[in-house]
Amino acid sequence: MDSTYVCRLTQPDEHGSIFGPMPSKWSPYLFSILRIVAALLFFEHGTQKLFGFPPGQPYTGFPNFSLLGIAGILEVVGGFLVLVGLFTRPVAFILAGEMAVGYFRAHFPRSFFPINNFGEITVMLCFYFLFLSSAGAGVWSLDYLLKQKRGQIT
Repeated sequence: MDSTYVCRLTQPDEHGSIFGPMPSKWSPYLFSILRIVAALLFFEHGTQKLFGFPPGQPYTGFPNFSLLGIAGILEVVGGFLVLVGLFTRPVAFILAGEMAVGYFRAHFPRSFFPINNFGEITVMLCFYFLFLSSAGAGVWSLDYLLKQKRGQIT
């Protein structure tokens, strides 16, 4: 190891990149962490709509069968299922649809641009869930454990 580098992680690999060894080794776990964090944040939006927790604005305590109440139910149930990684692909597809509907009903009428209509998070979650419906839950998930148990993963 060259003494001009602070540690091995900052020393370039044979291709001149300091990021060579990290992505292939850590990516399955970082992907699962991304899923878990996104699900927790999504779940929080649902609990705020349904239960008023955490307290705050703008939407708290909607009737369960109003449009925002149904969105809250989807966010709590779907957020929990994505969090634990159970039925991830179909649930994520449904949640992507919910985010698309939410964007076009609540944000798009305010402005064409997401930055101006406060819809950036909605758009990002829509496309993240669409990606998740294709990619699956990752290694830290109940879907993965169930596939392992059935012998579909070694």
